[in-house]
Amino acid sequence: MKKLIALLALTASPAFAAGGPFLSLHNTNFVVLLAFLLFIGILIYAKVPAKIGGLLDARAVQIKAELEEARALREEAKALLASYEKKQKEVIEQSERIIASAKDEAMAAAAQAKADLKLSIARRVAAAEDQITSAEQSAIRAVKDQAITVAVAAAGDVLAKQMTAEGAAASIDAAIAQVDAKLH
Repeated sequence: MKKLIALLALTASPAFAAGGPFLSLHNTNFVVLLAFLLFIGILIYAKVPAKIGGLLDARAVQIKAELEEARALREEAKALLASYEKKQKEVIEQSERIIASAKDEAMAAAAQAKADLKLSIARRVAAAEDQITSAEQSAIRAVKDQAITVAVAAAGDVLAKQMTAEGAAASIDAAIAQVDAKLH
């Protein structure tokens, strides 16, 4: 490699294009060639190409490590994405189950409400019928009581017209005797 660099440096130098004696210090092309060769020699002596190669190799190793880390991160991201997609699918399924359960509960609640409403209506109808029956019985009692009151009053009027003082006294005595017999 070193020899190849030196050979290329010599063949590509502008010193071959100059006229006159080439190996003279008065020839600027020769002096530039010598300085260039000296510079290349110093670089080779200081092992700059090896250091540059080492730096490039280190950089390549670093890039390779970064690529491996990026691959690992990519795989981790894929796993994480798959995990989140799985969780999302589970959440969607769970929400669908919750919705179905809520619908079933709503339907059951509606059916129960209908049954409760029918039962409540039946109770109210029965209570209304009881109230009507009670009102009828109360009205019948009131009519009977009124009829009895009217009949007693009419009977009292009739008896008062037919009764004399002696008959009233005998009737009172008979009533007292009847009460006395029942009490003793």
